[in-house]
Amino acid sequence: MKKFFSYFFLVIIAIYIITPLYVLLATTFKPLNEIGVSDMWNLPQHWSLRGIIKAFQKLLPNLKNSFYLTIPATIISAFIGSINGYVFSKVRFKGANIVFALILFGMFIPYQSVLFPLIRFLQKINLYGTITGLIIVHIVYGIPITTLIFRNYYSEVPNELVEAAYMDGAGFFKTYSKVLFPISIPAFVVVIIWQFTSIWNEFLFAVTVTSNPAKQPITVALVNLAGSQVVEWNVQMAGAIITALPTIIIYVLLGKYFIRGLLAGSVKE
Repeated sequence: MKKFFSYFFLVIIAIYIITPLYVLLATTFKPLNEIGVSDMWNLPQHWSLRGIIKAFQKLLPNLKNSFYLTIPATIISAFIGSINGYVFSKVRFKGANIVFALILFGMFIPYQSVLFPLIRFLQKINLYGTITGLIIVHIVYGIPITTLIFRNYYSEVPNELVEAAYMDGAGFFKTYSKVLFPISIPAFVVVIIWQFTSIWNEFLFAVTVTSNPAKQPITVALVNLAGSQVVEWNVQMAGAIITALPTIIIYVLLGKYFIRGLLAGSVKE
């Protein structure tokens, strides 16, 4: 009986999750003249790719912007977090715990509280309204979580490995590149998935820092798909699929490594 209720509960959760996805897909492949006439639960009577094609044409420049933003911001913040994790887990210096706590404090600063000072700062350095400025913002905001993940991961690495490298004459960066980096792939996978998803889906900085529509990521462009007179729901639903597709692909390709990285202690504290 207990197993029955467990499976029943899981089925209810699955239906709750799948139902919006079904409506999303069904509406995407409907021609505009069927939307509002047929029930939203019905499958398309005449399957159409027009919504997907139109959404892709409108979102393509912003899709490129999102890749230009997300890939470098993810990679750079991952490497900075990796170096920081190495320092805070294997290098002993006075005040390390205080510095680490101050870095982690950045995880809890709400975006809204720094929005106006951030905009003024970017204006001063002539990066406001640019993808480069938005990359810098996400790198800085990603450092606390990436530092935490790598610090916890490297804490599981025996200190004897690092000490042996130092005894063989390896310096700071050589020890990192020859000893820690080769065994930190699980942590990098966790960080890349986390950062890529967070940056790709972020909206507040995207809409405020990049005021020029030509420079805005796809999350902002998706909101602008709504028409002023007639809302083309099939185009908007298709746009939502296109926007979500890169993160879905990342999880499909790296999902099992993500779980391994978590189990390896990447977010263990």
